[in-house]
Amino acid sequence: MTTAPNPAAPGNPRTPPPSEGAAGWAAGGTMFAAVLMMINGVFAIFEGIAALAKDDVLFRVRNYTFKFDVTAWGWIHLIVGIVVLVIGLAILKGTTWGRALGIALTGLMIILHFLWLPYQPIWSFISIAIGVFVIWALCTDRSPSVI
Repeated sequence: MTTAPNPAAPGNPRTPPPSEGAAGWAAGGTMFAAVLMMINGVFAIFEGIAALAKDDVLFRVRNYTFKFDVTAWGWIHLIVGIVVLVIGLAILKGTTWGRALGIALTGLMIILHFLWLPYQPIWSFISIAIGVFVIWALCTDRSPSVI
């Protein structure tokens, strides 16, 4: 007694190709995440410059557990913003290491903006939301390269 081959088996020549729509959305989401990372990096650079140049553009914080000098926050945002911008460019080039570092660095940016909440609450919430989307997009795309 012979059995018919399973049409959905991976090696079967009659297996329908995987859906191009899902892969396209994931690759497009990764590209969008890379651009958002670069934009978020530029904004972090601007936050750092603003904190270094003038302390009066930020909210005054009195009793906050994670209180740092605003100049220290300025340097943190400036350095991390430059690194996020570079990693976003690496993700656009399609590097695997860029995607892995992008996930880790975006997680760090989320933590930094959580600690930055008392100084710039609205922008911190926006940046945290962008970071969550970036991590989701970078984790769901399984393609070897973005472009």
